Amino acid sequence: MVRILRGLAHKYFSDEEAVILFLILVAGTIFVILFGAMLAPAIASVIIAFILQGLVTKLTRMGIPEMVSILGVFIIFLGILVGFIFGLLPLIWTQVTSLAGEAPRIIREMQSYLELLPQEYPTLISMEAVNTIYRQISTEAGHLTQWLVSFSLSSIPDLVALLIYMVLVPILVFFFLKDRNLLLTSISHLLPPQRPMMLRIWHEVNLQCANYVRGKAVEILIVGGVTYVTFKLLGMPYAALLALLVGLSVVIPYIGAAVVTIPVAMIALFAFGWGSHFIWVMVAYGIIQGLDGNVLVPVLFSEVNNLHPVAIIVAVLFFGGIWGLWGVFFAIPLATMLKAVFSAWPVKDSLPVDEFEDIEGA
Repeated sequence: MVRILRGLAHKYFSDEEAVILFLILVAGTIFVILFGAMLAPAIASVIIAFILQGLVTKLTRMGIPEMVSILGVFIIFLGILVGFIFGLLPLIWTQVTSLAGEAPRIIREMQSYLELLPQEYPTLISMEAVNTIYRQISTEAGHLTQWLVSFSLSSIPDLVALLIYMVLVPILVFFFLKDRNLLLTSISHLLPPQRPMMLRIWHEVNLQCANYVRGKAVEILIVGGVTYVTFKLLGMPYAALLALLVGLSVVIPYIGAAVVTIPVAMIALFAFGWGSHFIWVMVAYGIIQGLDGNVLVPVLFSEVNNLHPVAIIVAVLFFGGIWGLWGVFFAIPLATMLKAVFSAWPVKDSLPVDEFEDIEGA
């Protein structure tokens, strides 16, 4: 056992920089797990500033002074934030509560559809199975309604915290943008003066994660906006709520689109029934998904190294289990970071046989 541990230490941790980087990664992970909820506004501000920095850099390269670029980008960010909080968020909440109120009618209509299945497919579906499915759906709908009521009541004390976040996050975003170089310089003073591996990993992660996060934010806005306009033109109920779900579904490749298709199809079915209108809605939804996967994604993520689908699914499950929704959103950037770390990690040859013998003799 000592021989194996000695060989692993020599192969992967004989470089001082590798040991320091390993300790930084472990300490950072523990810190986020323990204090992530407490520092959520600061972490969210860093992420937002990271997204906005790309636009600041582009404006600066066009000859616009850096401070003017920062102020312009920050004003755009404030406008989007205010529009989301006072425009989109109340609309989404109204549609969620309205959908919860119509849940009993939807369940009754679903029961009528389900009861026809044993008549059409008697060898595949029995009436007992239909009743079981109906009871499960009714139970889940009841739980959803109770959650909405309890959430609306329990969220009242959190309004003060929400107001504090609304003030803190924009302030932190502004200072992270304004003092970015100063903060990075201060952090670099804590690291070894000679750090070629860390610099290589930083440049790779910065390029890959920046392109991914910014591209994903743009993709969510485009897919969600196009879906809302399309559903609104087709007379689809709960267009804003469904557009939000479709926009957020792009965060999880492969899985998100499949999951969101179910509520889109169900609401279209209950709104229009089996007919041409339902078909038009699903065809439009399929076209949006097709254009997103075959046109928008290649354009936005042309500079991002593609991960294997298995690696993406495992990353979503792992990081989502640790950090919830944030872990799901940043599963691919985190997986990309790990890939960059593994690619740049210095690996030396195994210890010679005589050195192993010296260890065993000692």
